[in-house]
Amino acid sequence: MSSNYPESDAANSTTSSNEHWSSVSKHVVNSYLEANNALLAAMGLPPSSETEFGTLTARNRPETAEEPITELAFGDEAWLMERSVDSYEDLAVGEYVRFTKTIDETDVSAFAHISGDTNRLHLAESFAEQTQFGGRIAHGTLVAGTISAALARFPGLTIYLSQDLEFRAPVEIGTTVTAACEIVEQLGDTRYRLHTTVETDDEVTVIDGEAVVVIKESPSD
Repeated sequence: MSSNYPESDAANSTTSSNEHWSSVSKHVVNSYLEANNALLAAMGLPPSSETEFGTLTARNRPETAEEPITELAFGDEAWLMERSVDSYEDLAVGEYVRFTKTIDETDVSAFAHISGDTNRLHLAESFAEQTQFGGRIAHGTLVAGTISAALARFPGLTIYLSQDLEFRAPVEIGTTVTAACEIVEQLGDTRYRLHTTVETDDEVTVIDGEAVVVIKESPSD
C-alpha cells in the first residue's frame, strides 16, 4: 500500500517522535533515580549519580525544601504548602491544607509516558489547536493529582478511600494551580470527609469534588 507522505517526511516525523520520547524517558528515569537515591540514603548507602542518559544536573535534581515536612519523602522549593494545623491531635472539622505547584511541560510529558495516556490533545500542538480548547491542555487526572499531594500534607498518614471529581475547566500547560482540601465531617476516629478543589492562580475553579480518607498518626521513624 502506498503512502501519501514522502519518505523524507516520514523519516523526519519518526526522528522527531523518537527525540521527544527520548527526552521524556530522560525525565522519567532521572525522577526514578532520585527516588532510588532516597532509599539508598535511608539504608546508609551512597547515592547513584549516573544513568544511561548521563550525569544528573542541578536543574533536574529535585531540591529539598529548607524546612521540609517530616511526613514527606522529599519536596521541591518551587512547591508551596499551607496548612491550618501541624499536629495530628488537632485535626478537626474546618482544618485544611493547600498545595500549590505549576503544571509544566515536563509534568505533562512524564505523565503521558508513565500513565500511557498519549492523547494528542495533551502532546501535539497542531492537533490541539483544532479542538475547542485552541491548544494543548494538561491531563485532567494529572491536575487532580495535586489533590492527593495536598492530602499527603495533613499531619499524620493519609490514606485515600474515595474521590469524586467534577472537571469544570481545562488547565493550560504552564498554569500554576492550588489544590485545597478541607475537612467537612469526621466519620469516625480516623475517617474524614473532605471538600476538595483545584483552582488556577487567577482563582478559576477547574476541579471540584469530595474525598473520604483515613488519617492515622504517623508511625515513628
